[in-house]
Amino acid sequence: MQTTIKNKVQLVGTGLHTGRPVRMTIEPASAEYGIWFRRTDLADRDNMIAARYDSVSDTRLCTVISNEAGASVSTVEHLMAALAGCGIHNALISVDGPEVPIMDGSSDRFVREILSVGVQRLDAPVRVIKILREVSLEFDGIKVAIAPHDGLEIDFSIDFPDPAIGRQSKRLDMANGAFVRELCDSRTFCRKADVDWMLSQGLGLGGNLGNAIVVDGEKVLNPDGLRHQDEYVRHKMLDALGDLALAGAPLMGRFIGHKAGHAATNRLLRKLFATPLAYEMVTCDEETALRLPGVGVDLSDLTRVA
Repeated sequence: MQTTIKNKVQLVGTGLHTGRPVRMTIEPASAEYGIWFRRTDLADRDNMIAARYDSVSDTRLCTVISNEAGASVSTVEHLMAALAGCGIHNALISVDGPEVPIMDGSSDRFVREILSVGVQRLDAPVRVIKILREVSLEFDGIKVAIAPHDGLEIDFSIDFPDPAIGRQSKRLDMANGAFVRELCDSRTFCRKADVDWMLSQGLGLGGNLGNAIVVDGEKVLNPDGLRHQDEYVRHKMLDALGDLALAGAPLMGRFIGHKAGHAATNRLLRKLFATPLAYEMVTCDEETALRLPGVGVDLSDLTRVA
């Protein structure tokens, strides 16, 4: 069955790029509504933005979605990952500014709030996007692909010159609360040189060691260190799930990413939906639904974070 949240969630945080306070609510929605964002600070234009791959307008530092009226919301990927990882299909997200609050740089707070209010089943079947044949892209040393698979699996590898990051890889079946247990608390990361550049460009004004891992050569500058030895690749998988959630329905396939980011994942989705023979929409039977991310997850899964 399709789902939404049982009650409204209210959050206050800081915008990563503006450094300003952001108030956000996640509200229940009816079956077939999907995920929509609403800019409550905009009254002079259409302020509703669909959380879909074809609404993505920028992927340079984060994922930005926009509508035809020019209303936009940035840094949607961590929230979208939380919604997908908790199995939420329908919700209205209202924000009073141009970006989702960064919180601690992961999806952890979003997941905790969603699971605290609970998941509401709706009287409508879930339709999934079933991958029928592999679709892939390769450019600038980056590789992404999505291939047929009985469920959703993410297989990711990274390779950074910074000794503090280096090479990491992880493969994970996303069923049965795997996102909540293994990925949701993994934070975004960047180099100190990147931080300095962003600040010089008037970006990243809300960034700090409380909402990002910052590395400088061999050093992790965060006083408390890492949450996981492979937190870097885990966060990349978190980002990938959030960007894949913009497909508009759960995916049944194996996603492979090598040195990939927001741009590559969005380009892959655009190629997938431009290749009609590569996928089909399928109404879930009970057995298939049990393999979707978030099915059966609850607050107890947060106590078993891997």
